[in-house]
Parts: sequence; structure tokens; C-alpha cells
Amino acid sequence: MKGNFSAHAVEWRNTARWRRRLLAALIVLPTVLAARLLVEMLPNQGGTAVEVVIVALFAILFAWVSTGFWTSLMGFVTLIRGGDRFSITNSLNQAQIANTPLSKTAVIMPICNEDVTRVFKGLEAIYRSLDQTGKLKHYDFFVLSDSSDPDKWVEEELAWADLCQRVQGFDHVFYRMRRSSIKRKSGNVADFCRRWGANYEYMIVLDADSIMSGSTLVRLTQMMDANPKVGLIQTVPYTVNRESLYGRLQQFANRTYGPIFVAGLNYWQMGEAHFWGHNAIIRVKPFMEHCGLPRLKGNGSLGGEIMSHDFVEAALLRRGGWSIWLAYDLEGSYEETATTLPDDLKRDRRWSHGNLQHTKILAAQGLHRIHRVLFVNGVLAYVSAPLWYGLLVLSSLVAVQQAFTPTVYFGIQPSLFPQWPVSYQLWSLGLFMFTMCLLFLPKVLALIVMFRDPRRVRLMGGRLKLVFSVVLESWFSMVMAPIRMAVHSRFVILPLLGIRARWGTQQREDYELGWREAYAYHGIDTLVGIVWGTAVYIMAPDFFWWL
Repeated sequence: MKGNFSAHAVEWRNTARWRRRLLAALIVLPTVLAARLLVEMLPNQGGTAVEVVIVALFAILFAWVSTGFWTSLMGFVTLIRGGDRFSITNSLNQAQIANTPLSKTAVIMPICNEDVTRVFKGLEAIYRSLDQTGKLKHYDFFVLSDSSDPDKWVEEELAWADLCQRVQGFDHVFYRMRRSSIKRKSGNVADFCRRWGANYEYMIVLDADSIMSGSTLVRLTQMMDANPKVGLIQTVPYTVNRESLYGRLQQFANRTYGPIFVAGLNYWQMGEAHFWGHNAIIRVKPFMEHCGLPRLKGNGSLGGEIMSHDFVEAALLRRGGWSIWLAYDLEGSYEETATTLPDDLKRDRRWSHGNLQHTKILAAQGLHRIHRVLFVNGVLAYVSAPLWYGLLVLSSLVAVQQAFTPTVYFGIQPSLFPQWPVSYQLWSLGLFMFTMCLLFLPKVLALIVMFRDPRRVRLMGGRLKLVFSVVLESWFSMVMAPIRMAVHSRFVILPLLGIRARWGTQQREDYELGWREAYAYHGIDTLVGIVWGTAVYIMAPDFFWWL
């Protein structure tokens, strides 16, 4: 086998087992302790049905938040130590890079009713960057159109011809328009594989807003050549080019907190990683053999075509015996994020719907248990919203009920001494502070990592501005959290009522949200929050500040 990395397949699997056992222990033990503390603080110590549900919801959510915390902590440790020896990027040595010829690779960009100028300008930047590496002859580019507007077809073909003339790329850049957009993006990629897959060893999948440097494309091909049992390598696409307030906040969070989180993901997942659907290289033959997507049974909204196909394709590749890796420390991979919260939420609705569909795949035969866990985690990313909602509603009811319940100093049985109420204020504060650490300590750890790189600190405007930006982003995150909770709750409930999400074209250009549009999206939720908060403040003022 080529490469020193693939020769240690058994070792990384053994390491992965004990790392995951450590993660399970770090999640379960604090969750049990926190749930026990909550039981002691409740008025009836979990003796009513409502309190039992509160404790159950709290335990599930605490465990889920803990997963993100421990992932970030292990990512922090990894980066402080200088990296993970099992990183896929460590699978190359200079002799291999110099002496091994590159395998033929296709760079494919599925598009559907996109901004044509943006698509082909981005593709040109990638092409020219690759040409500068001297490795262009090993790559071909394919623009795979699913556009439904005939005017778009003409515009796309003209833009393709213009690009080929500018870069002299008629032998390397190709355009295909698909008349029937069956299965959307996954069907578009499958159509490419049927037509041209046999001509290529690998394909690098891009989104319409993806940008990758030429050196990164070459490194991905070299890593696949060096590791013949790796089926897919996912890069980390960092967000760029945003100007709106929301877009800048998302871009800052992605670039600041992202490195420790993805390093932590690699620490636990290793060769059973995610596939995010773009900015990744895939071995074509095993993809064609194992990743044909089934049509889910049932006529309801969760049946039919799989919307979030990327997680499923990764699981099917792993079932076929191919490992999937996250190149967490490979630079040169970028994308553009949503510019407003409503645009972000529109995309979330599709992802939420697709992740809920994964509940129908959980019991599929032969899937690796880690990918089953990833399916559950993906479902919880959205189901956690109605769980939080339910926890807050029930907690509010208990707090209001307790506020109107008179204190009983003498019970039914005769007693010489009163039963003084027990204060759990310190316990409540301790549980609250521990929960806040789970949520906010990863941001502090990310800052420490940033401070170790003077160049990045300078690019961020200096340490003081960087700290101020983290505080500002954290405040906005807290403001947006209840909005996301309310909207994501609807996203989970609507498919259960038979309402299917639509798959429209994303808004990729920068623009600011107007007040009228903001009211249309958030007016009802704002009214509910005001009424709810006011009622709690009047009836249980101490609980209001926690709420």
C-alpha cells in the first residue's frame, strides 16, 4: 500500500475506539450529575409527571451541548500540541509528492438557476490558480446545469464559451445542461458519473459559491493517490466575501471558532467522518458502486427523494469498506454563507427536513455505528429546538405555580418544629455557571489559539479588537438563539404535519434585511416572547432573569 498513513489503518481504528469511549464517558457522567442536581432543586424533587419530563428534556439537551463542548476542547488540545498524528494531511512525504504522477481528476460544479457571472468568475479563479501549479493537464472542469429557465441556458452557454476563450480551456472546461432535474443535486452528480465517471479516478465536488486554490486541489489528489483505501476527503470550507452584518458575524464565527471545532471532529471521527456535499474529493468508482440513493418508502413528507444526501453517501461509502476523512488542517477551501438570518433559515429548513428523513435510514443494514451516531446528531441539531421550547414552557409553568403556592411550615403530622424551606440558590448558580461554561468556554479556547498566531491576530485588527468582536458575536448569538429555537421548532413540526420543504435557489448576493421583511418573518415570535416574558415577570420575577 502507498504511504505511511494507510499502513497504520489498524492503529487508527484502535485509537478511534478509545477516543470515542472517552467522549462517551465525558458526556454521560456530567449529564447524570447535572440531572441529579436539577432533581434536587425542583419543588417536588421529580415527583410529578411535569418534573419528570423537565429532567428528561434537560438531560438530553445537556448531553447534546456537552458533545459540542468536549469536541471543541479536544480540538483545542490537538491544535496546542501541534496537530493530530492521524491527520490525513500527514499521509504525504516530499518523495511521494515529487515522484508520484497525479491521477486524472474531474472538478464538477452542479448549478441550478444561479448567478451566471458569479459561477464562471469563481470557476475562472480556480482554473487560473490550478494552472499556476503546473498540474492543469491532470484536471478537467465540468459545469453541470440543472437550470429550469431557458434564458439561463443561453446565458450559461455564452459564459462557458467566453471562459474557454479567455483561458484557452476548451480541452479542460466542459458544460452540460440536463433537461430533467431528477433527484436535484444528487441526481446531477449521478448523471455525471454515468456519462463520464469511467474516465476519472476522482471527482472534486464544488457548490456554485465554492472557491478552492489550485494547490489545495493538487494536495487532495495526492492524498487520495497515497491512500488507496480512502474513499472521500472533506475539506473545511471557510466563509468569505460577506458584507452584511449577519454575514460578517457568521464569517467571523466560522473563521474564529471553526478551527478548534473541526480539529475536535477529526479527533473523534477519524476515518468515519462527515461529508458536507461540496469542497471534497471522492473516489469515483466506489462512489458509483455504493452510493446509489434509494427512494424512501412512504407517501408522507419524509418519504421520497433524500434531501440531505451527503451524510447518507458518506455512510454508504463507509459501509462499502472505504474510509472518510476530514482534512481539518488543509487551507485553501472557501464558500459564501447566507447574508441575512431569513436566508440562513430557508437553507436550514431544507437541511432540517433532510436530517429528519435520516430517521428512516438509521436501521439500514450494514451501516457503521459511528455514522448512525452522526445521523442522530444531525437530527438533534434541529429537534433540539422544540425540546428547548418544551423545557422553557414547562419550567415557566412550574415557576409560576410555585410562586402562587404558599409555603407550608407544618405538615399534616404534628410537629414541635417548623419545616423550614431549603434554599438551593448556590446549587442553581453552580448548575447555571457550568452550563454557561459548556456554551462559552469554547470561544475562549478559540481566542487562545488565535493569539498564538500573530499574523492572524494582525489580520483581525489586533488582540483588543479581536476580543471585542468575540463579545459582540456572543451577544448577537444569544439574541438570535430564541429566534432560531422558534423557527427550527416549526421546521421540525411541519414535516410531521405532511408539509414538505421546497428546494429553491439560494440568495448569494449581499443585501440588508428591511424592517417590513423582518416583521413578516419574526413578528409573531416577537409578540409571543413579549407576552410570555411579561407574564413571567409579573408572576415569578426571580425566574424571569433565568428565562
